[in-house]
Amino acid sequence: MEHSPWPTVERRPDGTLALEAGAGVTESVVRALARGAAPPPPFTVRALAPLPDVPPGERAITVDQTNHSVIAGETVVVKWFPVPSRAPHPAPALLTHLAGFTRTATPYAVIFWEDALVALVTAYLPGARDGWEWCVDEAVAGRTAFATDIGRLAAELHAAMASPSEAFPDPVRLPPRPAFAARAEGAWREALELTDGDDGEWLARRAGALLAETAPLASAGRTPLIHIHGDLHVGQILQWRDGYAVVDFDGNPTVTEAEVFQPAARDLAQLLTSLDHVGQVAMLRRSADPAATAAWVTAVRGKLGTAYENGLADAGQADLLDRSLVRPFEIEQECRELIYAARHLARWRYAPMGVLRAWFA
Repeated sequence: MEHSPWPTVERRPDGTLALEAGAGVTESVVRALARGAAPPPPFTVRALAPLPDVPPGERAITVDQTNHSVIAGETVVVKWFPVPSRAPHPAPALLTHLAGFTRTATPYAVIFWEDALVALVTAYLPGARDGWEWCVDEAVAGRTAFATDIGRLAAELHAAMASPSEAFPDPVRLPPRPAFAARAEGAWREALELTDGDDGEWLARRAGALLAETAPLASAGRTPLIHIHGDLHVGQILQWRDGYAVVDFDGNPTVTEAEVFQPAARDLAQLLTSLDHVGQVAMLRRSADPAATAAWVTAVRGKLGTAYENGLADAGQADLLDRSLVRPFEIEQECRELIYAARHLARWRYAPMGVLRAWFA
């Protein structure tokens, strides 16, 4: 009996893998899994929840992203990893841990090729738009109410991360002082090395000021550590028919071999800086007024931060946030945005550079 089409996976001469999921493959795979068909070796599938019936048809999600996501039957999303890695991936365990968390797309299955993660299968959220669309609309219109909802969502996520489960029976750690400062300085040095031209010269001239902002990391005390999202920006928050949902638990694409447990402040810092990036996008692509946009960024950052802290307090988890770490992590994140631009999306550099130039004018 022939199998329905599945992706092709090629071993490159350097040992890396390359995946190709052509037209029709996603629909074929999802419908096969829904009817309980076994995948062709060496593919294996870890089921997380029963798949619904999937109508015919598929369409790709075309926004900028590191991976390749396809919607099957307007019901299920398959995120394919074009360069599958054999390294441990955070998403399968996190999605298992968050089984009772309702503010994300329902995870259905994880697909492997040998020991390499090649795809995540989750529910499609009707009418979903990511933050690089809906949040830019909010910025252009000057609306700020959403920030309270997003802050609450982030707090609910962290409270769920800090709650024991079979996957993570001991979800909160308080280890000796981690090496936060070394990681931040490494990001700064790599960003400087990868950023050329006037932007690189500007960064070099501001080295002292930027590194001074990360200095508190060297003397940071012991702080609770949890499994965080790891790449929490507005692009990972979908606005859909029933509100907002957080998705994509793949970790930060600029970080390799990071410690699994991290401070909640790292997620919060990235989420806050992404609001600054929304402002940059609104000004460049939508001709938003710079002064009005700057005021909007200040307002929504304040609302989001307050709602996040209140949300943690309401959940009895206020001690998860060490506020002194937020600003240093924001500086590190802007360096990581520059690294991401250099490695994956050169045209993105304007956003972190615009933020840094505004911060260190």
